[in-house]
Amino acid sequence: MKNPRLGLVVFALLAPALAQAGPWSVRVAAAYLQTVDGSSNSVAVQIEDKLIPEFDVSYNINAHWDVDLVLTIPQEHSVRANGAPIGDFKHLPPTLLAKYKFDPIGGFRPYVGAGVNFTLIFDENLAGGALKLESYSIGPAVQAGFDWALNDKWSLNLDVKKAILRADVTTSGGAFVTEARLDPWIYSLGLRYAF
Repeated sequence: MKNPRLGLVVFALLAPALAQAGPWSVRVAAAYLQTVDGSSNSVAVQIEDKLIPEFDVSYNINAHWDVDLVLTIPQEHSVRANGAPIGDFKHLPPTLLAKYKFDPIGGFRPYVGAGVNFTLIFDENLAGGALKLESYSIGPAVQAGFDWALNDKWSLNLDVKKAILRADVTTSGGAFVTEARLDPWIYSLGLRYAF
């Protein structure tokens, strides 16, 4: 599972089935990813916060329930340890969420959701190769937000997500250094188009 393209290939294979199974929508958003920058010991690991693109595909099960697949493109982040720059790494964090939509109030429709985040970590270059990051992280994720209908197809979307993202940092020889507890918040603003 170290190939970051695997999730996109699986989605491409499933997309036709999802399209035929029922109503769906897509969302494009600008998202700000802000990590918590915690660790399991005195080694303070700080990851660069950044603005990233976000793409969602939602499958409508019924009037209240959707399934959301949240995607982005591979992102590169710089890393600091105890304030000193030590390198960078790339990650791809697809997230699958079950979303409950409350009854609309005019054009306003709030929702909450929960699911799982699976983050692939690759191309790390830390301390000249002396340090390694675990190749993936699996953890829970939650979301809350709302859609504001602009017409019968388009809506404005505001969304906040929280994911648990943790990875062991080891030496190149495999000795444990710390657990990086990044646990990002993702704040996004975008447009949704319903099919």
